[in-house]
Amino acid sequence: MPQTRDLTRFMHDLVEKREPFVLATVVRIHGSSIGKPGFKAVVSKEGRIIQGTVGGVCPESAIATMALEALHSGKAKIVKVYLEDARDALDGTLKNKNPDEIYVEVNCGGMMEIYVDPYLPSDRLIMVGQGGKDDVEEGLVKLGKMLGYETIVIDHLPVLTEEPDTLITDLDYDLDSFQFTTSDSVVVLTKGERDVKTLEVLAKKGVRFVGLMASSQRSSDDIEELKKRGVAQQFLDSLHSPIGSDIGAVSPEEIALSIMADVTATKRGKHLPHKMVTARESPGRTTT
Repeated sequence: MPQTRDLTRFMHDLVEKREPFVLATVVRIHGSSIGKPGFKAVVSKEGRIIQGTVGGVCPESAIATMALEALHSGKAKIVKVYLEDARDALDGTLKNKNPDEIYVEVNCGGMMEIYVDPYLPSDRLIMVGQGGKDDVEEGLVKLGKMLGYETIVIDHLPVLTEEPDTLITDLDYDLDSFQFTTSDSVVVLTKGERDVKTLEVLAKKGVRFVGLMASSQRSSDDIEELKKRGVAQQFLDSLHSPIGSDIGAVSPEEIALSIMADVTATKRGKHLPHKMVTARESPGRTTT
């Protein structure tokens, strides 16, 4: 029981840190096996056993590989690990084409069924606002929640009817102190005043998506200023600005939808054409 509590606390800490991991659990054995039903191990995103055990180095090395595949796919599955002598292990590896069955060289002669269950933290949609009523920001919070994102608004004076999961309203909040992750999507709604400063911070964070809500002229001016400040060209090339996929959006709600289409396409490894928005076409926003 103490070991189970330790494992639970360990996983809780990983969840709090938003660290992806896999929990591997022995659910059934046949024949001889060091691992027994109920044995558990936590596998890191690098494929290392970092807590617990499923029964020795050989099966654990095989499970670590399967754990990485589970993290990539996001799907749980049961893996069969055959514990054979060297000849039978080689023979089984060559003949068996089932990717969920593994042969390892251990003279046990048994077989383990291991449930491999990945934990992936929710993707986050982070909006950096400028204060005041912003219908696009409002729409993004609503759509982000509908699509399963954890929504975070960083805005010193927001006017929202839809409550985000996290709201940061510090007047002079240091964006550089925020703990970004590579799966984050960030939408910059700073209306010109803090565009460059905000993008300069985000350029160092390695997030999956950064988009700027701006007219084509302001977007071009911001990018030129970022170049002068030495921001990497790789970031500038990846910046979604003007933001939003070309769906013919006009209203703030439609613009929010076009932004979420842009965010989703990037998440899925797709590229959608963008509409070059003018200041006149960007409703309810102040541009420079």
